[in-house]
Parts: sequence; structure tokens; C-alpha cells
Amino acid sequence: MADFSDLLLDVARVRRDFPILDREVHGKPLVYLDNAATSQTPRQVIEVFDAYYRGYNANIHRGLHTLADEATAAFEGTRETVRAFINAGEAREIVFTRGTTEAINLVANSWGRANLGPGDEVLISRLEHHSNIVPWQLLASELGIVIKVIPVDERGVLDQAAYRDLIGERTKLVAVNHVSNAFGTINPVAEMARVAHEHGARILIDGAQAAPHQRVDVRDIDADFYAFSGHKVYGPTGVGVLYGKAELLEAMPPWQGGGEMIKTVSFETPTTFAAIPHKFEAGTPAIAEVIALGRALQWVGEIGMELISAWEARLLQHASEGVETIDGLRILGTAPDKAGVLSFVVDGAHSQDIGLLIDQLGVAIRTGHHCAQPLLSSFGVDATCRASFAAYNTPEEVDIFVEGLERVVGMLR
Repeated sequence: MADFSDLLLDVARVRRDFPILDREVHGKPLVYLDNAATSQTPRQVIEVFDAYYRGYNANIHRGLHTLADEATAAFEGTRETVRAFINAGEAREIVFTRGTTEAINLVANSWGRANLGPGDEVLISRLEHHSNIVPWQLLASELGIVIKVIPVDERGVLDQAAYRDLIGERTKLVAVNHVSNAFGTINPVAEMARVAHEHGARILIDGAQAAPHQRVDVRDIDADFYAFSGHKVYGPTGVGVLYGKAELLEAMPPWQGGGEMIKTVSFETPTTFAAIPHKFEAGTPAIAEVIALGRALQWVGEIGMELISAWEARLLQHASEGVETIDGLRILGTAPDKAGVLSFVVDGAHSQDIGLLIDQLGVAIRTGHHCAQPLLSSFGVDATCRASFAAYNTPEEVDIFVEGLERVVGMLR
């Protein structure tokens, strides 16, 4: 049984920041364990929207009036908050997007189209979310690039020897996740970046599942590109971040055209573009969402990422020990280095049925392929149940989940 007594995180205080945790589902207290899909939002972040729309709702960068100045200052203040959160070197290396998916598509359609050609290789891994697979497949169908896949072992760990064998002189990009959304595997991205750079390749890291759960230092990793989403790190939906090294962003062509991303537009001479990062932020952005993202990252800092990581690791241990007592249950993803994700299947019980029935007990988990179909198919399954943890979850909630799962499995047999 996991012991939480040595951890300093005051989970009761954390939970008071989340109004949604007070609600009931089907007459039961909500136990929310679907954090890998979307984390809940603290009141401090929710209040940003009210303050913005009541107090200084205006478009940014172009206006000279007071509201525009205030909105622009708050928006650009988040850029600096993000820079500090991931330890980027400069705020201009932070591009705001609609999320990790758009960030990866930006790299594929800007850097990729400018730097890749027939026969060039992009290495991705079996662990990837579809958002780090499909953009490269689309590009391959147009440009004739070759996609190679780094395999995983039976634990869900990337085969690093195979990675070193696969990478070669034709490799131009390695695109891997920092943490697997389906299994929770934490990949050695700093070492993978070192190997990529030794071969003259760039590396893009999908950090959607890492940014909420562990300290990220893009300079220590030596990432060329790093992406994450607001809604997985206690922030709003519809906003995300692409970090890119300044020299790479400066050399890349724009992806989308419109207002804000231009310097001059004329019918007589070629259009010229704004400096980075604005070159990649066409049109009116999600202003309130960006400002709210900044507050979410500040909230994480106030709690302490090290405390959050330790707490979630202990929750994962507690949950894993609990479900292992259930007959016929098999955990998928047993890497020695994992984030707070518990993915499993149960003999004789379909994951969708488990998810629907345990919801009747107030417990929210995720079921399905988790946008990781190639990974699950390599393990001989088409769906799993996934419980994933956040700073506001408690050992008591884990107990409710395990007891509910035992009850549901018994009903399905």
C-alpha cells in the first residue's frame, strides 16, 4: 500500500480551487480520473475569463486605446510566463496555437515543406498519438518522404537500440512524445535529442502529457521544437504552445496568412512578414484563453511541480497495486519510468462496458484507443480502460475507483 504521509502536498487545499469537484454524478461524488484527456480548471483560471470580458475585452497589438493596451500586455505577459515554465531562452521562441495538434501541423507544413523532400526520413515512434503520426503521413503522401517507426518492447518502452539503428544520413527529423498518453511511458528525450543532433537531424517533442506532470526544460533537453496544450495543464481548451529555437522559426515560412502576421501587404510588391513569433499567429488569437493559460501555469508554480509529480507517482503506485488484485486484469504499459497513467484490459469484459458502468458509480475514466491505434494494435487490443491522475486526486478516490472496478468486473462476468 502506497504511503502518502511523507508528501507535503495539501490536497484538500488544492481541491478547494476546483469547483467542479463538488458536483455529483448519478448521485455519487465525482471521482474524475480522465486527466490525460483534459484536466479540470481551478477557479483562479476561470476568473480570468470573467475579468477579461468584464474589464478589458479588446483585440490585441493593433489598437492604441487603453483596453487594447491592457489586453496586449496580458497576452504578451503569458508569453513570458510560458517561456519561464519551459525554460526557453527567449519569449519570441513561444508561438501560441490552438493546441499540440496544431503546433505539430505547423511544424509539418512550415518547416517540413521547406526542409523535406523525396527520400528524406522522419522517425516517429510506436508510442505516438495520432496527432504526431497523421501530419507526417499527409506530408509523405505529397512529398515522398519516408516514415520510419521506432518499436516498443513488451513494457511499452521505446527500443533505444533500434532507434540508433534506424537513424541515419537520410533522417531529417525525429518526432516523438515526451510522455505516452496511452501508457504513461516517459521517454529519454534528452538522450534522443543528442542522438538526433549527432546525425544532423532535428527533433520535435510532443509534450502534451509531460508539461502537466513534470518539470520541462527545453534547453536542457535541447529540443528543436516542443509542443503542449493548455487543457491538459489545468488551463482552457483551444490554446496551446509551440516552442521553436529562434533560428529555426526565423528561417521557416509562414503557414497561415492574414492579419497580424504581416509587415507590409501590397499588390505591387511581395508581402513581407512580421518577426517571430507573430509570423505564425495569423488573425485574432484566443486572447482570453491565452491569458488564462498564463494563470494556469502560475497556479502550477504556486503548488509546485515537484510536489505534483511526487503525488501523482504515489497515486499511480496505489492504483496499480489495487487493480492488480482483480482477476483477469492486465496492465498495459509497465515501463519503470511512468507518469500518472494506468491503462488496462480485463479478460471477458469490454472496455466500453467497464467505462459506462463505472460512470454510474461517479467514476470518470477513459475507454477506447486513446488516439493511439498503432500502439494498441501492437499489443493485440483495440481498446483499453485508462485512469489518469492529477494534483487534486486523492488516495480515497483511488480506493473508490478500485472498489468500483471490482464491482463492475463482477457484474460483467
